[in-house]
Amino acid sequence: MAAPLGSVLVAAVTVRAALFRSSLADFISERVEVGSPLSAWKRVVEGLSLLDLGVSPYSGAVFHETPLMIYLFHFLVDYAELVFMATDALTAVALYMAIQDFNRGVFKKQKLLLELDQFAPDVAELIRTPLEMRYIPLKVALFYLFNPYTVLSCVAKSTCALNNTLIAFFILATVKGSAFLSAVFLALATYQSLYPLTLFAPGLLYLLQRQYIPVKLQSKALWLFTGQYAVMYVGSLLVIICLSFFLLNSWDFIPAVYGFILSVPDLTPNVGLFWYFFAEMFEHFSLFFVCVFQINVFFYTIPLAVKLKEHPLFFMFMQIAVISIFKSYPTVGDAALYLAFLPVWSHLCRFLRNVFVLSCVIVVCSLLFPVLWHLWIYAGSANSNFYYAITLTFNVGQILLVSDYFYAFLRREYYLTHGLNLPRKDGAEAMLVLK
Repeated sequence: MAAPLGSVLVAAVTVRAALFRSSLADFISERVEVGSPLSAWKRVVEGLSLLDLGVSPYSGAVFHETPLMIYLFHFLVDYAELVFMATDALTAVALYMAIQDFNRGVFKKQKLLLELDQFAPDVAELIRTPLEMRYIPLKVALFYLFNPYTVLSCVAKSTCALNNTLIAFFILATVKGSAFLSAVFLALATYQSLYPLTLFAPGLLYLLQRQYIPVKLQSKALWLFTGQYAVMYVGSLLVIICLSFFLLNSWDFIPAVYGFILSVPDLTPNVGLFWYFFAEMFEHFSLFFVCVFQINVFFYTIPLAVKLKEHPLFFMFMQIAVISIFKSYPTVGDAALYLAFLPVWSHLCRFLRNVFVLSCVIVVCSLLFPVLWHLWIYAGSANSNFYYAITLTFNVGQILLVSDYFYAFLRREYYLTHGLNLPRKDGAEAMLVLK
């Protein structure tokens, strides 16, 4: 499978190199859908200019990237295009390897459950086969590399691509069972954009599963391992933050990066839910509603952890989707990461209810973004309501799509245990309703 993956990587790099050299590159880099106030390349360039002048890049209100990011591009700015192409390639390889290892685990678990007669007798058609799963890792790499959202983010040099790489390596380290590397990459991802903090729970659950430690509150092994993983994660995060302080000799980056993410002071239009709502909000209500909006990202972690504690990779997929939808400054590049996982759940297609309609909604919204932006900003024949309406539709489409996969996953799990043919008390076939 290495040869097909190599061919896919070469094709993906070729497409990106051609777009970098085309007249579309400048147009793409200006799109608000692919670059936010946090991740736009022009803001990185502004920060680099201030650093070269001996001025703190956080002295103004423009630059909001982390110190390690600015120092990375301080040395590699002349090779930025190569960096972003390599970043996408590394993300695809990490996802490929992670799903390959995950599939092996699925085979082993499925075989064990079959041997223990844990499945209902009439669910043979729901059992996944090696032939069915053989090309899934390659499909994941294809879905990531050739997703237009990923390509546009790379060409725009949006730094969300680097955050995707850190999360992909966190997933790889977790699936491989390396607690230390998992904690380090999760700390790097959290340092970069704060919201990956919520991936601590699925990462911990996956590692507990790898260690055959039962998820029971009275288990001493559970609390011991949780403490060890938490210490590695927090320790790594503190080391990275202290390194940032020594690079700048200042703590200015903390309010400029994390304060900016949490307080949402820049209401530049983007594909998120925050900007229009707070542009119309009375000032004395804004703090309350900022807290309510921010809680969304963190609120779903606990119920998802309870419901999906036996399925941590699906939990991870759900949590990445929640982050990409509800974060304060999202871009389409954030959505590209969780969309790459859809081939992993291809066995759920028979239980999906609205996937075609919702896919069409997301595609149509993506096409209408530049149209309504042009009508609002350049033609003057529309206003911000038009652009926010399509943004709202795009996010509702994502929420319903993720919810549909969640429903399909739970429904399949129920059928595996109870059987496909569920009889009622009168002997007729029952209808399954999940609440």
